[in-house]
Amino acid sequence: MARSEKSAAAKSETALDRTRLLATLQVQIPDDLLHLALTHRSWSYEHGGVATNERLEFLGDSILGQAVTVMLYNRYPDLGEGELAKRRASLVSTVALAGIGKTIGLGAYIHLGRGEVLTGGREKASILADTVEALIGATYLGLGGDTATALVLRLVEPLIENPDTFGESMDPKTTLQELAATLGEEAPQYEITESGPDHRKVFVATVSIGDLVTGVGEGSSKKQAESVAARQAQQLLADRA
Repeated sequence: MARSEKSAAAKSETALDRTRLLATLQVQIPDDLLHLALTHRSWSYEHGGVATNERLEFLGDSILGQAVTVMLYNRYPDLGEGELAKRRASLVSTVALAGIGKTIGLGAYIHLGRGEVLTGGREKASILADTVEALIGATYLGLGGDTATALVLRLVEPLIENPDTFGESMDPKTTLQELAATLGEEAPQYEITESGPDHRKVFVATVSIGDLVTGVGEGSSKKQAESVAARQAQQLLADRA
């Protein structure tokens, strides 16, 4: 196949892939905004400093929070402020958004640098969660607030219907501690490392139970990283029980 034909085929496959993603999201985000929403900073670093999805992520985070807050307020008229806040925190958490990203196969579409690809970036909770928020931001800019809100509600609806969403999973660190105690294990211990500039820190949490490392999580805050690590550790302990 000639180089021009290969290039055309690659572009066609990319377009096809994006068409599938948009069909899953049920929105038609303009091409330029979609490309930007899928561009991780690691790709930018390796391609001359092109624009990344970080500003869209910032915008999408705000839209996500507002849409979920209004939905919970209307859906649960008998719940107090504290319980509503807990439910909102659960639905907009890195863990929840990463789960959404995995469900829609988002990792395959993200433009990542080679280093991130080699270290499993397409499955990293923080990258998936950030990209979900960037897609919400892109939808808002390209299609308006009503469409962006509708997208948010479609994405979180399966979580609302899942009885585990507002149960023990709301506080994975407490759940892990209780599970370890039930199994006669030592209390979980967390270690945190951080990297990146002050305005864009990346935290990695490692949780150990005794001499065994049971979970590793990454996030944009210590709390996020510990929550991801604790959830991973829960699964490992549950499999051993």
